[in-house]
Amino acid sequence: MPILNVKVSGDKDVQVTRKITTLLLDTTTRILKKKPEVTAITIQYVPSDCWVIGGELLSEQSKSSFYLDIKVTDETNTKDEKADYIREVFEGFKGILGDLHDESYIYVENVRPAAYGFGDRPQEFRYHQ
Repeated sequence: MPILNVKVSGDKDVQVTRKITTLLLDTTTRILKKKPEVTAITIQYVPSDCWVIGGELLSEQSKSSFYLDIKVTDETNTKDEKADYIREVFEGFKGILGDLHDESYIYVENVRPAAYGFGDRPQEFRYHQ
């Protein structure tokens, strides 16, 4: 039951959205072992002239970038799983966006099960049931 929030440099593009969704559903299911039916993804596009890395606009660098944060219940994934996930997602975005800036970020956030949930119940409650 993760939620993934993605920011992508560039103009909104339905085909890119579909490719990103496929990448993230696959890697999140396969590597982090999360259920696709309860995985939520939001994608926002940020114009390259509004994305700054190292004091320089991405549009001036002719590069792309992204930021992904994914919230997962604490203690449900190992360090190795998270490292594999970060590596594969980065490579996947490189394949989708092309000339990807190294300063593109992935944040796997471990959240406490008593403070995180979906519907009307926290994960802690689901675990005990």
